[in-house]
Amino acid sequence: MVQVDVFWSYAIGAGLAAASSWQACAGPRPAPRWSDPHLTGAVLFSSLLFAPSGIWLLWRYPDWETMQVARDHTALAPWLVALFAAADVGLAVIGYRVARRLGGYLMFLQPLLGYGAMFFVLVHGWDGRGYQRFLSPDRAAFGNWPEHPSPAQALGLAARWFTSPVAYTLAGMSVMLVVLAMMMSAWLGEGHRLARAGGQVSAVPGPAGRTLLMLAGLPVVLALAVAAGLLIDVFGWWTGVPAALALAWFVAVRPGAGLLHLIHRRLVLPGSSVGRRRRRPARAVR
Repeated sequence: MVQVDVFWSYAIGAGLAAASSWQACAGPRPAPRWSDPHLTGAVLFSSLLFAPSGIWLLWRYPDWETMQVARDHTALAPWLVALFAAADVGLAVIGYRVARRLGGYLMFLQPLLGYGAMFFVLVHGWDGRGYQRFLSPDRAAFGNWPEHPSPAQALGLAARWFTSPVAYTLAGMSVMLVVLAMMMSAWLGEGHRLARAGGQVSAVPGPAGRTLLMLAGLPVVLALAVAAGLLIDVFGWWTGVPAALALAWFVAVRPGAGLLHLIHRRLVLPGSSVGRRRRRPARAVR
């Protein structure tokens, strides 16, 4: 979806930067800005897989891909389509560069910030109907949603979406996400080996462990997005947004006790403390 891909692209680039952060520590300083092979990998993934998938969906399902804003191709300006394709790649580069520049825990938070914003658009959106727009294969189906659907009505309409051509297309395109997860796991595993060889860490998670840890933040930010939507629906934007930000800070982001901070420590990225080799204090010379 056009409104979602803005944040998703940023999250992809930032996530690939975090996965290759140990390699950046091992490289020459200062490294040439555009000679980073992992940045090249991020650009290739975005330009060869992610951006084409978005353009394909926009061409095949223009109403669904625009969250039921555009009725058909005639409602899409050519410059908007070109900008959409460029943004999918450009925002991945921006996410990569921002995450790499920040480093440490802030670097780890960048992809989750993007995914959290993406989930919020899908769950709530700008009018509280984000999930209805996502679970409607076209504008006609979107028009069938009542203003305040009951749980039974919502489940019935959602079930129709799961048997729609849009759902089947997304299921096929999910292979792209497997490729992304494999890239991130491979890069992080390579970085862990470099860090252990250099004596920077002593213990790192295995392949299954690091993959699970990489994905562990997604249900956290999804739950926060749902909570933010509920708070906004109940208290309005002016009160709901600060309340959602406070909830995210105390539950997930807060250093030391937040769920995301605990995941960051277990993932053994640069700037985390778990897994680091402790140096023995030097003996005093008598």
